[in-house]
Amino acid sequence: MDQIWLEVSIDTVSDCLEDLAAYLTARGIVGLVLEDEQELYQFEDENRDSWANIDEGLKTAMKGVSRVKCYVTDDEDGHVRLEDVKSGLEAFRERVGKPAGTLKVSTTSLQEEDWAHNWQKYYQPFPVGERLYIVPEWMRGEAVPEGRTPIYLNPGLIFGTGSHGTTRLCLEGVERFTRPGDRVLDLGTGSGILSIAALVLGAKEAAGCDIDPKASRVAGENASYNGITNQFRVETGNIIGDAHLRQRLAGQYELVLANIIADVIIPLIPYVKDYLAPGGKFLTSGIIDHRAEDVRRALEEHGYTILERHDREGWVSFTAARTF
Repeated sequence: MDQIWLEVSIDTVSDCLEDLAAYLTARGIVGLVLEDEQELYQFEDENRDSWANIDEGLKTAMKGVSRVKCYVTDDEDGHVRLEDVKSGLEAFRERVGKPAGTLKVSTTSLQEEDWAHNWQKYYQPFPVGERLYIVPEWMRGEAVPEGRTPIYLNPGLIFGTGSHGTTRLCLEGVERFTRPGDRVLDLGTGSGILSIAALVLGAKEAAGCDIDPKASRVAGENASYNGITNQFRVETGNIIGDAHLRQRLAGQYELVLANIIADVIIPLIPYVKDYLAPGGKFLTSGIIDHRAEDVRRALEEHGYTILERHDREGWVSFTAARTF
């Protein structure tokens, strides 16, 4: 029997979308869809000749509001997570320090197959960086641009499709720093997209971990779409406070990845040094711009040198190295 899910919509304003997404991610909510009214207006301006063909219902639904959608199971666990999100929204409004809109929460019940169908409407092939090309698994067989390496992906209910600014920043870093034969550690692996990118670009093997137990299945399926199942393993848990998990992941990695949020990256930093091979790189993303200085300071306090900083859409990534 298909799982029943709740599609949760939280109304906000365009300028607060990324802040709200970070708030939800910090609470372990994944599978986010951001609907931006301003992007709709931009699309209208750029496509006025064809705007009459755009669905009127969509324009009406988006009028005056942007929103973040996420998904929780329609059971006791899902309802607890939803109440946790709702209970923190007013504190979030005060903390964010700018207009956040109504923060009205609404829910719609969906069968799992309905969620998958809805997701596919948002997901089309697109290039990332100089060499990568992200392709929905259900569109396998369509032409890939010359010089691009495809990554076939079906994210399911796990965050990480490559379309979000933070994931693009990280993928571009993976492209710049992955070398043939590298070992990769992916902290917060999600859909597995970052590890898969490293492997198709020549890395020898990758290990990942994620607090969401669904990540192991989803990332494993995505690895199978790309023919790299034997090179990629995913553990469930958090290396902070889990010594057994730290032991299972033990090794020397040329590239360590953490595309999460600042509040998770900062406490991870002291542990990463145990995994970096000499000359290895620590690539972080998911950092909202007003927290970038906190992450930079934490990296430098633990002996890292910042090699690169990149900004996109209000998000920041750092690539750092540590002298051994």
